[in-house]
Amino acid sequence: MAATITLKNIPDDLYQRLKEAAQAHHRSLNSEVIACLEQVLLPTRLTADERLARARQLRSRLKPSQFKVDEITQAIDRGRL
Repeated sequence: MAATITLKNIPDDLYQRLKEAAQAHHRSLNSEVIACLEQVLLPTRLTADERLARARQLRSRLKPSQFKVDEITQAIDRGRL
């Protein structure tokens, strides 16, 4: 179910920027506000390939000797308690 919201006391410069953004994106002012809220408040959904690429990028920054297998196993075991 869609809800209605009324915004009050929007600063003039913010209102002007919203209007300009709405025109640039060929949207109504209402649709632009919704798009802005969605961008800020809703999590970005990543594909499996994007998640894998991010994991590989993070892994590439780790030093091979930074983590030892027995330390990782101990941490996992502690988390299961």
